[in-house]
Amino acid sequence: MESYDALLASITPTAGETRTIFDPATGTAVGEAPVHTVEDLQAAIDAAQAAQPAWAAAGHDARSAALLKAADAVERSAEELARLLSREQGKPLNGPNARFEVGACAAWLRATAATPLDAETVVDDGETRAELHYRPIGVVGAIGPWNWPMMITVWQIAPALRMGNAVVVKPSEYTPLSVLALAAVINEELPQGLLTVISGGRDVGEALATHPAIGKVMFTGSTATGKAIIRSSADTVKRLTLELGGNDAGIVLPDADPAAIAEGLFWGAFINTGQTCAALKRLYVHDSLYEAVCTELTAVAAAMPMGVGLDEGNVLGPLQNRQQFDIVARLVDAARDSGARILLGGNPETGQPGNFYPTTLVADIDNDNPLVAEEQFGPALPIIRYSSVDQAVAMANALDVGLGASVWSTDLDAARQVAARLEAGTVWINKHGAVDPRIPFGGAKQSGYGLEFGAEGLKALGVPQVING
Repeated sequence: MESYDALLASITPTAGETRTIFDPATGTAVGEAPVHTVEDLQAAIDAAQAAQPAWAAAGHDARSAALLKAADAVERSAEELARLLSREQGKPLNGPNARFEVGACAAWLRATAATPLDAETVVDDGETRAELHYRPIGVVGAIGPWNWPMMITVWQIAPALRMGNAVVVKPSEYTPLSVLALAAVINEELPQGLLTVISGGRDVGEALATHPAIGKVMFTGSTATGKAIIRSSADTVKRLTLELGGNDAGIVLPDADPAAIAEGLFWGAFINTGQTCAALKRLYVHDSLYEAVCTELTAVAAAMPMGVGLDEGNVLGPLQNRQQFDIVARLVDAARDSGARILLGGNPETGQPGNFYPTTLVADIDNDNPLVAEEQFGPALPIIRYSSVDQAVAMANALDVGLGASVWSTDLDAARQVAARLEAGTVWINKHGAVDPRIPFGGAKQSGYGLEFGAEGLKALGVPQVING
């Protein structure tokens, strides 16, 4: 794409119903998104079925080469994509935000192309030989969220394409333009019909999840919607990968250095202004360090500028939609009303454009307070005291979700011992939320099932076949 205007024009419908998308930071119009229908979905599925056999027959090397070219295309349009993402989602250009997200798209495409997946010899004893292979599923449905719309779409489509599948993507109704633009760029290097974005409403999502031609659904979003997808997939026995809600706990052990970990704690909690499934959302701190951690974390948080994403000086932005703003406000108000101590923030300005909720830290809060027990998905972090490690582990494990967790300590052996007791798909040590395309990622309990990334993520986008003989 030659310019931002050209990128936006390439995805602006010339016919049919459209819907205006507004900037959550300013309230101004960003662009027009198509309102696709179930009939449009059927046309996309038909095109995917027609394109997929040749793509599957091309083999891993050819498909990986195409993904590498797609990564190059993303990088050629990186600034334009980042600007559109910032305007539609709200996240700033700088910090671990819009430019970071677009860069991650290219990195994930390259890593997915480079991940080896050879046939596995499971038995070869001279009498019996058995090999395990992974064959294409066919057509994969990918349903994505509004918080990291481009990056999570790539997490879904890159392994699906690498494994020889076609993909139909249903983006969030809040952030369709970002995904449409990303797909337009990637499609510069793919056969026609192989990757299609259908920007529709709930009826389209439900039709995608139940369609008999869709062999697998990948979904990132709320636990409630994930449960609905599980139910709707039953009649056609679809394969599923579900990354659902989290309410990640972090435990600061008594030997930690408050000043050394404060910035890591901040970004673990407030990356993307807290709108991340695997963000740190509950922080448990030992009595002996409690006030020091509160002081150091408050100092870091107070220095982080929040504002309109296109302003190069900002690293925190608005909440993407008013519904999420209201959830965060309700939970912080409930914490304040319960007698919790507001260390920072908690009082959003009124009468101003944009969904800006200030960076908020809440101390002296009970573990059963709604701000702790419910996923806030925004810039408000509760900090809970504990007296013993056993107590901290019990509180961290008490909820029915388990996407990620973290342990903070100068003693790595002690940290690993605590990590092994936590009920979460990933436990980070002295960091939180750091994902890597080489390392499998998935949830425990009601945070979903199935793995993404690395060889395990590729396997999840294939049908296992044993050749015995």
